Amino acid sequence: MIKEACVESLKEAKMAAERGANRIELCADLAEDGLTPSFELMKQACSELPIPVMTMARPRGGNFVHTAEEVEQMKVAIDQAKAAGAHGVVFGLLTPDNKIDEKNTRLLAEYAQPLPVTFHKAIDEMDDPVEGVRVLKTIPGIKRILTSGGKATALEGQETIRKMIQEAEGQIIILVAGKVLDSNVEEISRLTGASELHGRKIVGELI
Repeated sequence: MIKEACVESLKEAKMAAERGANRIELCADLAEDGLTPSFELMKQACSELPIPVMTMARPRGGNFVHTAEEVEQMKVAIDQAKAAGAHGVVFGLLTPDNKIDEKNTRLLAEYAQPLPVTFHKAIDEMDDPVEGVRVLKTIPGIKRILTSGGKATALEGQETIRKMIQEAEGQIIILVAGKVLDSNVEEISRLTGASELHGRKIVGELI
């Protein structure tokens, strides 16, 4: 089982690694569900941590419908991730009717090469996240999809998560999130069939 800890500081990242996290998702401003961290923080985390670091590329809070200018900002975040030595980047883009923004997702996934991409929880805004998997598995470079199955928690979304894993056909890893805690991570893995899980408190409270 791979446990990915979601953090917004170097201190939290180091604590998560010490407590058994296998990978870090590095963000700024988790109150906004995670934005692009500073280049300085990226460099520190990537150089000082013994585990892989994925960095968020998200220019603002709110919805996931991004303008051409914001897509350019995401390219800058990807450039910084590469320069910092990140192991991958995390982003998600939707159209105004909450479908996958295939054009810009393809563009950014290609731009991110050779770094693998995690398409983040934007997918949970879709009416049918399983349809999102269908689209994303046709886009080269998308390695993971972060999801709680369209629900507030992974436990509530477990049925959809199982369908998403089935639709992924092993081509994309479904990375399960949504109130995944150190106390329930084993249960959520068992119920969903997921081998990679993600959470703010997946290895306990980082304080």
